[in-house]
Amino acid sequence: MPEQPGPALNDRFKAEMPQIPGVSTPPSKPASSGGPWLVMIGLVAVLIAVFVAGRLLSKPKRTEAPPPTPQIEVPVPAPDLTATIPVATEQSPAIATVSEFKPWSSKQFTFHNRVTGENVPALIVRLPVGSPLQAGGYWSFAMRPAYGTCELDYIEDLQTLKNDYGYHQATHPMVGNSCSRSLYDPLKYAPLPGNVLARGAIVQGSDLRPPLSIEIQLKGKQILATRME
Repeated sequence: MPEQPGPALNDRFKAEMPQIPGVSTPPSKPASSGGPWLVMIGLVAVLIAVFVAGRLLSKPKRTEAPPPTPQIEVPVPAPDLTATIPVATEQSPAIATVSEFKPWSSKQFTFHNRVTGENVPALIVRLPVGSPLQAGGYWSFAMRPAYGTCELDYIEDLQTLKNDYGYHQATHPMVGNSCSRSLYDPLKYAPLPGNVLARGAIVQGSDLRPPLSIEIQLKGKQILATRME
């Protein structure tokens, strides 16, 4: 039986074997560098990717809150001062109470003149003389002068009387007409036709007479405005 060639003989035979153009020897297989570890790492990466994708898909979408509705600032209406000013009518002549006043304090009111039908702005002043429980302790008059269109002012600040009216003799509040620069003294009387005395004599200016007076009566502690001159 002939002897089989060994591995060394085969290698020698391959080396001596001529290379035929166009025919190449089959390539040798490279040695595996990773083996099963690469497969395991790949599986782990795939599992992580699947887990993360599932969390992202299952997470509820955050809905953005709608923008706040702009608030429109509504201006606060100015207080109605006329609502706090009493109106003296024939049926309801009460305008104040005695406890509201101290010497030289004042209060505005509206007098409804039933003769002319008009509402006249008026003022009542607590005088420093006379009893607060008697009509003589008050002076009430229309804030419109008998002749003229300017509304009268009750001036308590003596410095205003000096600066605005040039009157330096004032020692107490007075009533002024800013149009004619006339001043009326609440503590003095002036004679009127018919042998009548009217409170509020003119101490400065060109006005013809004191303010139109409004008659005052007291009923208990209520002060009533009953009639205008």
